Amino acid sequence: MLTEERSALALPVPLPQRSSRRWRSEPFITAGTLGLLLLIWSLVSHSGLLPSYFVPTPEQVWVAFTDILANGYRGHSLLDHIGASLRRVLLAFLGAAVVGVPLGMAIGSSSKIAAVFDPLIEFYRPLPPLAYYTLLIIWLGIEDSSKIMLLWLAGLPPVIIATAAAVRAVRKDYVHGARSLGASRRQIFQHVIFPACLPDIFTGLRVSIGFTYTTLVAAEMVAGVNGIGWMVLDASKFLQSDVIFVGILLMGFTGLLLDRLLRLIEHLIVPWHGKG
Repeated sequence: MLTEERSALALPVPLPQRSSRRWRSEPFITAGTLGLLLLIWSLVSHSGLLPSYFVPTPEQVWVAFTDILANGYRGHSLLDHIGASLRRVLLAFLGAAVVGVPLGMAIGSSSKIAAVFDPLIEFYRPLPPLAYYTLLIIWLGIEDSSKIMLLWLAGLPPVIIATAAAVRAVRKDYVHGARSLGASRRQIFQHVIFPACLPDIFTGLRVSIGFTYTTLVAAEMVAGVNGIGWMVLDASKFLQSDVIFVGILLMGFTGLLLDRLLRLIEHLIVPWHGKG
């Protein structure tokens, strides 16, 4: 009898299974954070402690947004402003990706190539964009060419640095194992090195598009006639804080959408990342 009781106690007790359809708390935390920020903004702007041209109320910003959406701003519709800015940002970002990824792969795999390009990149990377924007205007004019070049130069270093670091971080036993199986140098690069670098490359691309977007206002401040950055700068001349807030919020939302799009592309191309 005692033996049977001991054997019964030794049996594993089944754990209660969690429901696979349980609620995730993260979206509610995000919504609560945004709601709290909106509440603080509303309280501060309605308190009367600061004039409205310092901190407009959410209602004033909404009215300004609907007015710009219906009537445009300075002769251009809101879609024209957003489209002009996105075209400059995306052209510069695509150029940074097309140039930065191969150059970063070359720098990461060859110390001689790194000796050529590393000093150049590290020299101009810390420079403020406005420091060399005047030169770009002299060389390329005041049209979109100088603006796109400025954004391209701002977005290029993160891609190169992230890609080169990813190549150097590839585990040597992966390369040696592929070489021992008879893989050629091209096959090792194509099937071992490049796939292993993809997660870090996408991280560099996400940082790059952020740097590109933060330089947008500087790019559109000289001889600009459209764009979200230009709209913010133009509104600041007349203390139109509600329009400034509209422009800042639009830049934030479009930047967030671009980042989400990059994350989606990364999930499709690198589905194994983060699951190991």
